[in-house]
Amino acid sequence: MLQWLRRAHYRRELARVRRWRGEASADREWRARLRLFGLQGARRVEACALVDRHCREQLGISPFDGQWLAALMMIDGQLVEMATGEGKTLVAGLAAAVSALAGRRVHVITANEYLVGRDAEWLKPLYESLGLRVAAAHESDTPAERRKAYRADVVYACARTVVFDWLRDRAAGHPEADSLDASARRLVRPGDAEPVLPALDVVFVDEADSVLIDEASVPLILSAERRDADSRSRWWQAWRLAGDLVEDEHFRLDRAQRAARLSDAGRTRLGAAPGRWLSERHLAECVEMGLTARHLYHRDRDYVVRDGEVCIVDPVSGRIAEGRIWSRGLHALIALKEGLRPPAEADTLAQTTYQRFFPRYRTIAGMSGTLSEVGRELARCYGVRLMRVATHHPDRRRILPTRLLADESQLAQALVARVSTLVGARRAILIGTDSVQASRSVSAMLRRAAIEHSLLNADQSREEAAVIAHAGEAGRVTVATNMAGRGTDIRLGAETLRSGGLHVLSLQCNPSRRLDRQLAGRCARQGDPGSFEQWLVAGLMNGNRLPLMRLCSTLLGARMAPIAAHTARFVLACHQFASERRSARDRARLLARDTEWDEHFAIGNREQ
Repeated sequence: MLQWLRRAHYRRELARVRRWRGEASADREWRARLRLFGLQGARRVEACALVDRHCREQLGISPFDGQWLAALMMIDGQLVEMATGEGKTLVAGLAAAVSALAGRRVHVITANEYLVGRDAEWLKPLYESLGLRVAAAHESDTPAERRKAYRADVVYACARTVVFDWLRDRAAGHPEADSLDASARRLVRPGDAEPVLPALDVVFVDEADSVLIDEASVPLILSAERRDADSRSRWWQAWRLAGDLVEDEHFRLDRAQRAARLSDAGRTRLGAAPGRWLSERHLAECVEMGLTARHLYHRDRDYVVRDGEVCIVDPVSGRIAEGRIWSRGLHALIALKEGLRPPAEADTLAQTTYQRFFPRYRTIAGMSGTLSEVGRELARCYGVRLMRVATHHPDRRRILPTRLLADESQLAQALVARVSTLVGARRAILIGTDSVQASRSVSAMLRRAAIEHSLLNADQSREEAAVIAHAGEAGRVTVATNMAGRGTDIRLGAETLRSGGLHVLSLQCNPSRRLDRQLAGRCARQGDPGSFEQWLVAGLMNGNRLPLMRLCSTLLGARMAPIAAHTARFVLACHQFASERRSARDRARLLARDTEWDEHFAIGNREQ
C-alpha cells in the first residue's frame, strides 16, 4: 500500500513536469533561487521540465515516463529496480542534471572504466547546454587530473577510484573536506594542497547491487610495499610443507568457507619445522594458508596469469579485478603455485569497505535490474528504500524449461545440436558460463563442430566492447562469462529481430538468484523478442558437492529426465538461498571489523 501511494505521488509530479516542459526556461535569477532554496515544490518541477527539454534538443531523446519516475525517486535518495535495457544510463543523467542544477556536487558510479568515459562523453552535450561541467575520473589519471575532475558539477567514476582517493587523502593527513578541521586548515594555511576528493555530497550508483552488496564483501586496503626477505622465505617453506600433507588425515577442507584446517595429526607431523616462525600457531596458520592456495583456488576460475602476474577474477562480473590482491600471504602462495615470483609484502595504511564509505555521502541512491532479493540488507546497511518501476513495453521474453544433462560429453552433443539449430534459424546466441575454464571448454566444443563463435572472458577483457557490439547480429554465437551480464547492451540487428531475437543459454551454476536474472536480462529488452533457458550438468553440480545430486543422476539414468530437471532446479535454489545467507553473514562480519578499525585505528584527522 505504501509503495502504491509513493508511486502515485511521483506520477502526479511527473504529470506537472510534462505540462511545464514546453515552457521551461532558466535565467540567472531562477538558477540562484534554485541553488539557494533547493529542489522544493514548483522549483523542482521547473528544473525537471528544463532538463527534459534540453534532453530532447541536445540528445534527440524524449525520456519516457518510467525513466522520469526512476529519476525522481533517485533525486529523493531511493534505490530503483528497473529492468535491464530500460535506459538506466539516461536515468542517471537526468537525476544528476537536476541535482547539479540545485548546486549539489554529484558523483555517478558506473560498472567499469569503459563506461565511465562512454557515459560522460555521451551525456556531455546535455550537461553543457544546462551550464554544468561534467568530467570523468579514471584510475589511470594523475592525482592532479583527478583533483581537477572532482571539482566538476557531475563526475563519472568507478567506485574503487573514488574510495581509494578518499583513503589516500586520509593517509596523507587531510581531514574530511567538509569538516571544521578542514575549514580551519584552509584559513590558517591557505597554501596547503587541497585533498584530491572534495566533500561527499550526492552519489548515484549504477548496478547498485553489484557495488553495494557483491563488492562490499571485499575490504579496500591502502597499503605500502615492504621489503621482507624472511617473509618470502616463510611462504616458500609453508608451500613446501603443505605439499607433504594428506587430506582427511592431516587436514580437512571447508569448501563453503574456502579454508583449510589442520588436524592434530597434521600439527604433530609439522612438529618443529625449520624456518623463522614466530610460534607453532604462526607455523600452522601459514601452512593452512598454503593448503588453501593449493586446493581451493583454481586457475581460470578464481584467477588468471597475465604478463607474469596473478590477476584475480571478480566472481560477480567475470572481469579482472584490477589492483586487487589477496591478503595474509594467499597471493604470494598462489604465485608460488604458478611458478611466479611472489609480490612484495605490504603494510596497511588505511582501509574501509563500501558499507562504511557510501553512507558518508549526504544523499545515496542507485538503480539496478536485480535489487528485490537484497532490499532488506540495503535498507539496513545504507538506510535507503527500494522502489520498482514497470517496464516501458510488455515483456516478450520466453522462459524455456530447465534441462538436466548427465555429464560434459552429453552436454557437448546437446550443445552443438542446439546451437546449430539456432544458427540455422538466424538467431543471435549468448552462451553464459561461470568461469574462464568453463568458457574455454564450451569454446572447444563449438570449435570441434566447426561452429564459428566469439569468446569473451577475463583473458579477452580488452576486446569486450568489440565482442558485445557484434553479439546481436543474426547467426552470431558468443560464449561469455558474467562479463556479458553487467553494464553492457547487446543491440540486435533487424534480421535478428525478425528471427526471434537473442537466445540466452545459461550453463552457469550461480551462487545467487540475482546472477541468473542478470543473464536472463540480456535478452528481450525494451519489448524485443527473446528467449532464455538454463542447462544444468549433474556431473559438474556433483563436483560442487550439492546435496541430492546423486538422486538427480539416478532419476536421469532411469529415463525420468523432467522429474530429474525439476529436482536439480530445486537443489540449486536451496544452494543459492544458503549461499546468499552465508554471504550476508560474511558482509556483516566484515562491516563489524571495519567499524572496529575506524574506532581504534582511524588516522583520518591526524597531522602527519
